[in-house]
Amino acid sequence: MSSIKKTVSLILVALLSAGLQGCAKPLLKPQPPVASKPDCACDKEKIAEKPADKCPVISEPTKPADQKIADYGLLKPAQWEEVDGLSADNSEADNLSLAWPAWLQSCSALAKKPMWKNACDAANTLTSQTNSAPDSDSIRAYFKQNFSVYKTTNVEGNDSGLITGYYQPILKGSRSPSAKYAHPLYTTPADLITVELNGLFPELKYKRVRGRLVGNKLVPYYNRAEIETNSSPLKGQEFIYIDNIVDVFFLQIQGSGLVQLENGEQIPVGYADQNGHSYNSVGRLLIERGELSSTNASMAGIKNWVKNNPLKFRELLNNNPSFVFFRELPAGLPGPIGALGVPILAERAVAVDPKFVPLGAPVFLSTTQPNNNKPLKRLMMAQDTGGAIKGGVRADFFWGAGAEAGAKAGAMKQNGKIWVLLPKEFVLK
Repeated sequence: MSSIKKTVSLILVALLSAGLQGCAKPLLKPQPPVASKPDCACDKEKIAEKPADKCPVISEPTKPADQKIADYGLLKPAQWEEVDGLSADNSEADNLSLAWPAWLQSCSALAKKPMWKNACDAANTLTSQTNSAPDSDSIRAYFKQNFSVYKTTNVEGNDSGLITGYYQPILKGSRSPSAKYAHPLYTTPADLITVELNGLFPELKYKRVRGRLVGNKLVPYYNRAEIETNSSPLKGQEFIYIDNIVDVFFLQIQGSGLVQLENGEQIPVGYADQNGHSYNSVGRLLIERGELSSTNASMAGIKNWVKNNPLKFRELLNNNPSFVFFRELPAGLPGPIGALGVPILAERAVAVDPKFVPLGAPVFLSTTQPNNNKPLKRLMMAQDTGGAIKGGVRADFFWGAGAEAGAKAGAMKQNGKIWVLLPKEFVLK
């Protein structure tokens, strides 16, 4: 252990002397007990972004971090009347009782934190008083009594941003490999080393490095091309096998899924860790090559391209060195495990940037349904994070599991506004 610590210290000194801000990428996901969305593999294929920097082990700071904005520094005090869709006399008002179970899930993780304790105690009291079924008026009164409301903004000062969607895919698989089920999911390898940089340097919060030891040196971990070979260095780490490599790839993007066995049993699997390499969007690459238009670079569009170009898919995948490891989750969960460490519920959870929105917080989202202008105004819980979910007004809407949820998630690229509800005891830095 002393050798590892010495190696890590030398690496950190070297990184800092070389100018960490110039090469590093942000910690794309705080490490929870269990997490559903990967650090780098959540970049939505339908969003064309600039190519990632070639720094394989360290993650790049977000634009807000470069400007030294404090945690939650993009939240602005607001009035309850400003929240679009929360008022009882609004014809598009949300049925808040449908969000209450999700809020209780947040409280199961937040109740022991001083700034959240009173609000969660009051929530449990209301639940008991109403036999676990408080109505919208009671919930609205509860939040107004115990919370203050804030409007999220962007670095530029505007209050509108991108709202995308994600879901839990259902894959066909087996616990044993065969010609039909030939594509494994891997557990976290024992030789993967993760270094939390903020443990030594508080200014490096949200940053970490991953790699493996070769002698006394920490080197980048194996990339996708090295892992997905017949002589994979991860042999022995397989725990389930999938029939379609395309589905495995998109499972890594979504971060969690259900594997259906031939006997009908469904095995929930979730994000466990990632190899530390930057995620490169294959959708963006296909756009750059002129093989897909920006409007067609969705999950469905990429799957269709693969169907028509099966011999090119391996080369395409290898352009994305990021690789996600999974774990089998307990059966019977109401949803996948989010970054908060609790199961998330369909259509009541969003992934956010935890630098600007506290994990677990209730948020009110005002946007539109996927691919149309029908209003979608809903009380949600900020229970997850994701590699592409960066900025103040940015959210990823969890649609649930299966094909219908996947169609909505794949089509969702809407404009929206977000309000954050924080306990009156919550102190913004």
